[in-house]
Amino acid sequence: MRITVLTQESCPSCVNAKKTLAQLSDEYPLDIVEIPLASAEGRELANRVGIVFAPGILIDGELFSYGRLSEKKLRRHLSKLEWPATAMPAGKN
Repeated sequence: MRITVLTQESCPSCVNAKKTLAQLSDEYPLDIVEIPLASAEGRELANRVGIVFAPGILIDGELFSYGRLSEKKLRRHLSKLEWPATAMPAGKN
């Protein structure tokens, strides 16, 4: 599963989102990609999916959230997904 994080400099919420995602990647098979909002790619992506401010979180290309990332909401979302047997979250095999 690809998680795209749109970030900007001097953004405490971006730092927290990246920490949360790093922790969750120990439990789930996540492919985390960071894209700066200041880049052409970041601006285009933000405009396309409707991200108003950082951090923007996309899951497999679909908008999940922007602003402060709720770990609880993300965990709930990830736990509802069907994972292939070879990619089960840690402790779920």
